Amino acid sequence: MPVHHGLISGTGALFGGCGLGAAIEVMEQATGRPCIWATAQYLSYARPPSVLELDVDEVVRGHQISQARVITHVDGEEILTVVAALGTRPSSFDGRWAQRPVVPPPDECPPRTMMAHHEGTISDRLEMRLADARPPDALPGPPGPGNAALWVRMPEVLDMSAAALAIIGDYVPFGIGQALGQRAGGNSLDNTLRVAKRVPTDWVLADIRVYAVHDGFGHGLVHLWGEDGSLLATASQSTIVRGWRGDQQPPEQQEVR
Repeated sequence: MPVHHGLISGTGALFGGCGLGAAIEVMEQATGRPCIWATAQYLSYARPPSVLELDVDEVVRGHQISQARVITHVDGEEILTVVAALGTRPSSFDGRWAQRPVVPPPDECPPRTMMAHHEGTISDRLEMRLADARPPDALPGPPGPGNAALWVRMPEVLDMSAAALAIIGDYVPFGIGQALGQRAGGNSLDNTLRVAKRVPTDWVLADIRVYAVHDGFGHGLVHLWGEDGSLLATASQSTIVRGWRGDQQPPEQQEVR
């Protein structure tokens, strides 16, 4: 998989959700089964114009569930490792207990302001609207409640696959800045996606919940909701918390350190 600018984050390296999404896609293709859950451990950075190689291994294949692993590397250096379970089990049991936040629909929410270093990156390929979040010029400010919400749309995606959900779920770092009330974010140490239900949807509500920030690390999760109220998936992460560079500059000139 060529690592080009359309797949990187504002840090200049492969966006973590894109790496996890690619690994999920190759595992689904190799096993012929849909993803139940997948977790990625980020070990190093892949930057343009490198080529990411994905080695997939279906370690165990049962009657209904496969256990698989993907090891990715660039020129022999391991970049991320992904393990997953894939399959389906017909059952009459069904339910949902997570509560979706009450927010305005996408067309009533303001767009998220992009900064200069996001130009041409993965963020430039996503349409995002602030459902319950502060714009950059409102930070720094008082600490938030730990919850934030973004409407996210991927115009290039025709169906809401597990790979697409992995990309949208990689927004705990955004929520950390909102929770702290600071111009801060960070990069992921890991990312776990748990797929609940797949339904067609144009917009996905990323319901970000930050639990704690301590000793330079932050922890949280993102519930991903369809426009019809279906819980699509949950993504959880631990991140390295970093402040924005040049936080006295206008938002469009700031970078992440």
